[in-house]
Amino acid sequence: MANLWVSFHFLFPALILAVLAPFSMAQLTPSETRVLFQAQELLEYPAALQGWTNWTNFCNLPPSPSLRVVCSNNRVTELTIVGNKSSPSHSPKLASGKFKVSHQTSLSERFSIDSFFTVLTKLSNLQVLSLVSLGLWGPLPSKINRFWSLEVLNVSSNFIYGQLPSSIASLKNLRSLVLADNLFNGSVPDLKSLVVLQELNLGDNHLGPGFPSLSNSLVSIILSNNSFRSQIPSKVRNLAQLQQFDISSNKFLEPIPSFLFSLHSIQNLSLAKNQLRGTLPINISCNDELKLVDISHNLLTGKLPSCLASKSSNRTVLYSWNCLSSGNSKYQHPYRFCHKEALAVKPPIKSKKRESSIKLGLILAIIGGVVAMAGILGLLILVVVRRTDERRDKDNKFDRSVADKMSIRSSPRSNMDARRLPQTMRLAAALGLPPYRVFTLEEIEDLTNNFDPSNLIGEGSQGQLYKGRLRDGSVVLVKCLKLKQKLLPQSLEQHMEVLSQMRHRHLASILGHCIVNYQDHSNAASAVFIVLEYVSNGSLRDYLSDWRKKEMLKWPQRMVITIGVARGVQFLHTGTAPGVFGNNLKIDNVLLDDSLTAKISSYNFSLPFKVGSESPLHGQDNHISSIETAEKEDIYQLGVILLEVITGKRITSAIEVSDLKHQLEDGLTESASKLRAATDPSIQGSFAYQSLKTTVEITLNCLCKDSSKRPSIEDVLWNLQYSIQVQEGWTSSGNLSTQM
Repeated sequence: MANLWVSFHFLFPALILAVLAPFSMAQLTPSETRVLFQAQELLEYPAALQGWTNWTNFCNLPPSPSLRVVCSNNRVTELTIVGNKSSPSHSPKLASGKFKVSHQTSLSERFSIDSFFTVLTKLSNLQVLSLVSLGLWGPLPSKINRFWSLEVLNVSSNFIYGQLPSSIASLKNLRSLVLADNLFNGSVPDLKSLVVLQELNLGDNHLGPGFPSLSNSLVSIILSNNSFRSQIPSKVRNLAQLQQFDISSNKFLEPIPSFLFSLHSIQNLSLAKNQLRGTLPINISCNDELKLVDISHNLLTGKLPSCLASKSSNRTVLYSWNCLSSGNSKYQHPYRFCHKEALAVKPPIKSKKRESSIKLGLILAIIGGVVAMAGILGLLILVVVRRTDERRDKDNKFDRSVADKMSIRSSPRSNMDARRLPQTMRLAAALGLPPYRVFTLEEIEDLTNNFDPSNLIGEGSQGQLYKGRLRDGSVVLVKCLKLKQKLLPQSLEQHMEVLSQMRHRHLASILGHCIVNYQDHSNAASAVFIVLEYVSNGSLRDYLSDWRKKEMLKWPQRMVITIGVARGVQFLHTGTAPGVFGNNLKIDNVLLDDSLTAKISSYNFSLPFKVGSESPLHGQDNHISSIETAEKEDIYQLGVILLEVITGKRITSAIEVSDLKHQLEDGLTESASKLRAATDPSIQGSFAYQSLKTTVEITLNCLCKDSSKRPSIEDVLWNLQYSIQVQEGWTSSGNLSTQM
């Protein structure tokens, strides 16, 4: 007995440690912890996420009906959040599919679904994502395809509208896709590539009219309460695993295919409230596992097939409000009702052919008259076009239309996950850049004329900057970075792979690099040469300092430039995995090309200097805090650039930032005239007040002393885009009084 007690005395602590070990060791990585806090903020602190603190152990949160977080290897693999917001099916006013922001039903106007999913995609190991009744609104971003590991996606009971992005089809591991009770419209993209998809629920939307193209792996298909209007396709016959098929409350036409009742695995068949017509064959067979059949509220005639008419305790058959002769006639329409309705919904193909033949002669006569008129008008148009082209050629050198310059807002965003050279080459072609390449040391020496001192532009903490010329005559910049300590070659190569992605319309893009290793008796020293795009038209500082150039930058042009800078910062933060932060943004480093397109010329080139060290670009856990600080510092520096753009004044100190900030704050709170007076005199008369006000507000938010209250780059970009839309409306209405 004593030995047993001694054994227990030693074993009991071991048992306790074994039980508690998962709870004490399963700590979420700081980067993913940060993502969850960002999601909480973007969702406007729903009840399900209340109580989170810096000490919350997310991997050990007790599961509840409204929140479930599951971790594996210290990373989130499941995130389920269920809110208490309403949904379209519980909002009668949204029956038409129109949406209006309401605090009772959805998140506020500040919510950005694009920013929200941008944050969530940083949970790279996510397998289950369920966001239900949270009031999400806006179009589902195509970046949904960044969830490479996703197996379950449920965003039901929200206010997500627009078409389903075709990028959903690239989620090859998806087993369950639930998008029910939203405001989606248009056609369903081709989903045949989702070969492991088992559950598809698109009910309660506005999708249609064609039946979607699906893989044969599906077990459950719910398309109820949409706008589908087609036949039930014969390819449904191939769904051997299908157990539930619900297409009720649509406008499906033509007779019901008899094979539906005998599908290999079918158990639940709901075809109610459509426009299905005709007679079901008496001798069709039904699967023994078929438990529920609902064919009510259609235009069916004749008798029920024997396998449906027979009373069985294991099968429920609903068939009321057709024109069937089976059952109680009290709950059936008369035959003439179904016959008349069937004619009304049947496509009148033959009559269309007869009608088209009758109209053919008239159409030919009209065409003949049009051709004759066109011949006469053609000569006049030719003269007018030639004269117009002559004027346009003269004016088009710089003064392109504002709408053309503002087209950057609608230009497709480059694929932020591009990590391979072929894709980099495609992007380079789109930007008019040569393909990314690896240079030799001889080539670097050749293009800098053997590092001729006359080509030295500047020297800083990161190294020297030379001006060079490629063999095709194009001018480039060469940044020389010397690494004087031992380093990991793998880390350096990985870093250069990230740098090779630094190609964007609003960056001075990287064209290539060269790595040189020098060996001596004790140390391995390396040099990295980075070849950069050269932008020759001066900086934004130059334009705002020179009164003649400043006159070229009225408010619309300045807005286009600032949106370009914001897009460049957004690419640095989110365009590569991981992002690039701590970019020391300055107005001197915002260059303008010949078309006044903004390009950020100096961003973080930090490299690993010794064995065991990693670049901040690689987002290691011990850098999370510094990365977050650097991100908010970038936002502050962007705010300073915006401040100079608005006021036109050169800023060289924090005191000047504070003084100008207070002037704008006073203008916002006191009067419109005082705010106008605080702006650059060069832009007076060229801006809409609401456009200016929106830009000033987001600028002041960027300059907030409390870094945690500074906006994300997505928020900044959204506000600037809204500002320029207001400006466009104001300009098009004829209010612009200043020649631009």
